[in-house]
Amino acid sequence: MSTPIRIDADVKIDSKVLTDVAEALEPFADAMFKQRAGRWMAVVELSHSERTEPGPEEDKNPSVKVRVTAIEVAADAFTTDRLRSLQRDMYQRRTDAGTLDEIDAA
Repeated sequence: MSTPIRIDADVKIDSKVLTDVAEALEPFADAMFKQRAGRWMAVVELSHSERTEPGPEEDKNPSVKVRVTAIEVAADAFTTDRLRSLQRDMYQRRTDAGTLDEIDAA
């Protein structure tokens, strides 16, 4: 098994909102507008939208841009608590055993 090449790439989030994503967020838009410090738990799918590889003379990191391609926002306290628990489990697994990619490869 070969060791993956480590690339220090900057990750950016594409601001383009796809129609399906906008439709999923629409029921929460009013609350999001009114609650300036609000937080919402969601299940999110990201897809690769752009890759930038600087030339050899440029003093920049490579970057990858990802776009939210699917999202489901927790609509109640029960779902929010379940997602927070899952997030904690994923964080613990990632930080205890390396990255999520290394766990998947095992």
